[in-house]
Amino acid sequence: MASTIAPPPGCGNIDPDYYFLCDVCAAWGIGLETLAAAGILASLVLLMAFFVLSWMVKDENKKNMIPIQFLFILGTLGIFSLTFAFIIRLNEKTGPIRFNSYGVLFALCFSCLLTHASNLTKLVRGRSPLSKLSMLIYAIGLTFIQIIIAVKYTVITVGRDGIDVAKMRREQRNKDFVMLLSYVFVLMVFSFIVSMFTSCGPYKGWKRHGMHICITLLFSIAIWSSWISMLLLSGISSDGNQSQWDDPILSVALVVNGWVFLMMYTVPEICFLAIPHQPEDYPSEEIPWKSTGRQQSVEAASTQAPDKEGAEEDVLFPPNGTGSQPKVNHLHLTGAGMI
Repeated sequence: MASTIAPPPGCGNIDPDYYFLCDVCAAWGIGLETLAAAGILASLVLLMAFFVLSWMVKDENKKNMIPIQFLFILGTLGIFSLTFAFIIRLNEKTGPIRFNSYGVLFALCFSCLLTHASNLTKLVRGRSPLSKLSMLIYAIGLTFIQIIIAVKYTVITVGRDGIDVAKMRREQRNKDFVMLLSYVFVLMVFSFIVSMFTSCGPYKGWKRHGMHICITLLFSIAIWSSWISMLLLSGISSDGNQSQWDDPILSVALVVNGWVFLMMYTVPEICFLAIPHQPEDYPSEEIPWKSTGRQQSVEAASTQAPDKEGAEEDVLFPPNGTGSQPKVNHLHLTGAGMI
């Protein structure tokens, strides 16, 4: 159906739902789509950079974390792309996309950060890290929970009850949207708590990774708290319909959070991939946790079977926890053993 309203400056004969993409008078749409397009381009460039650097990394512990970092960049790419669904007016097509994709994409990103932080809490203490497959299973599994929540809401609200999201009253729609993201918010806060424990350990190299995860999540919590408060506490129009500020608020939150993901986490991680292995900062690639078992067995043997000559063995292990052979110092005691 052709619209009888003249298109705004900058727009031609297009559907009114797409006016914010080209309306020079409502410049927020053009500004956000520019930032979102730049974010998409930056994500693709960083994705290719990660792919190239992944072939040059020799540290096995770093290599194991590359798959979830790839997933994280893909999630960030989706966040920038989702911005266009909020710049375009809410309708029967963009409504389900908004409700389903918003939580799933952020759940993917926060799940990757949580998995990475959990692995770092082991590495900073020199313990056995998670395997590559385990981290992928954890990240995808945590994301799948949000997928179930989103699909269940869509099936019940749209499928069974036949409710059009675009025609819901604004107050109810915003409440449903925030409630649908409750799991994502909890996941984000829990990831932040876990990331703080990455600073507890002797290996400083892995602490740098944890610091950037912690900062990224801290900014994300601030962004989410801001847009949720603005969305729920902003004034309601007299007819209860959608406010003109709802879409700009959510669009800004997407773009800002996407750039926080890129600048606070992705770029530093690429820089860390290019840094050569530092033995004094990182646990050895020779599986350092095996030396602990060897140390315990040698200590048990030394206590259960003392030297007949009256000598004691003092087992010394390198402070960096490498898997090299233990150094043995013989302390010959004088006294009854010397005849």
